[in-house]
Amino acid sequence: MKRIYSIVAALLLIGSSSLNAQSEAGAIFLLISPGARAGGMGEAQVAVANDAYASYWNPAGLAFQQGTELAIMHVNWLPNLADDLYYEFMGFRKEFPKLGTLGGHLIYLNLGEQIRMDEYAQFQGKFTSYMMAAAISYSTKLSSTSSFGMNAKISYQHLVELGTGSEKGKGTSTDFGFDLGYMKKGWLTPRMDLGITMTNIGPKVSFIDPDQADPQPTNLTFGLAYEVFKNEVNSFTLVYDVDKLLVASYPDMDWDGDGMIGGYNKDGNESAKNNDYNKSGDLEVAHKDPIYIAIFTSWVDDWLLGGDIDRAPSGEDADRKIGGWEWAGDANGNGKRDPEEMVDTAKEYGAKFGDDKWGTYNQWGQKEVGSAGDRSIQDELDKLVHNFGMEYWYSSYFALRGGYYFDKTGKISNPTFGVGLRFSNYGFDFGYTSGEPGHPLTNTMRFSMNVQF
Repeated sequence: MKRIYSIVAALLLIGSSSLNAQSEAGAIFLLISPGARAGGMGEAQVAVANDAYASYWNPAGLAFQQGTELAIMHVNWLPNLADDLYYEFMGFRKEFPKLGTLGGHLIYLNLGEQIRMDEYAQFQGKFTSYMMAAAISYSTKLSSTSSFGMNAKISYQHLVELGTGSEKGKGTSTDFGFDLGYMKKGWLTPRMDLGITMTNIGPKVSFIDPDQADPQPTNLTFGLAYEVFKNEVNSFTLVYDVDKLLVASYPDMDWDGDGMIGGYNKDGNESAKNNDYNKSGDLEVAHKDPIYIAIFTSWVDDWLLGGDIDRAPSGEDADRKIGGWEWAGDANGNGKRDPEEMVDTAKEYGAKFGDDKWGTYNQWGQKEVGSAGDRSIQDELDKLVHNFGMEYWYSSYFALRGGYYFDKTGKISNPTFGVGLRFSNYGFDFGYTSGEPGHPLTNTMRFSMNVQF
């Protein structure tokens, strides 16, 4: 079981914008980017979306395409993490004159073979984990230069057949959702195209415990594609996408400033049970906003919303108290606030929350009192994922590509490169992701093929 947890953790790191938000979202595999062409362009495609992969990137792009096309891709996923992970994608589109364009795609992610262990670390056999999704797309033009598209999709995650120990149920989940897309050709200038998508909109994802269901990784993307030059032989285009994960999650936080996490029931009455609320009936323990609220609150959840953060470990060590400890000095000479150097100010000075002598830190030396005021708009900006790409075409037969994927919060900064060939109705693409040694995405190679009918 440990291996599958490490794989899923790696998926959380690379799937989207905010590591904190990602850890609170389910079905992260839906954010893995298909297509070797996109892989070579820093995964910036929302304003391009001019092939069968548009079903994934921006279904609105299907409306501007003619004929029929099939696209397939294979990639050995996270090669630095395991050698038996792979990702498959197949996309399809077909134009119906005067009606619009239909399309769709299939996704399959194999997580390899896992070892099952019980709660006593006893070997219980092996099992295989995998995830898959299917989508059907429709797109139509709103005008000669704009279009709208949408996907309806279903996903299935098969992590494990049975829970461990006292866990009941199966580690599988079947969920549905939809995507929305818009494209505008010649936005602001005839050479610039605009693309906007909101993807993975749907109910929460749950496995064994429905009470611990996580929201889908709803993602909003703005994309621009600017054609720098084009003549009979050469063309060069710059592309840029910026992603925002619309997941709002909060750790244990003192929302009302009384120095405690919870202590009251949802009616605002002091209680020893179901006491996760404050006097105003606001939930103070860790929680996530539902999607219809998170669309708005995810822009300010790490900035304006919430209060001081209770950073104490969960479980038996959780004291639900904000602060109450002070640093006695750097006795160890290492510059760190170590637990043995912290002083309980309630016992030492008889201090109470709000007193001048009330400690700012918890007993592990982490700042809690005033941590709400330390958050700023920069924390929200840091969660944005930026995708830069470029594409040069010689005639319509050969392409060179480059790009850069930057996610500050997820600590991802990977250059990408790629090439493409077109011959008759066939297209072949290769994308390569570079990066620091040891990073899960480093040396990822994507291969894809397109066929037009």
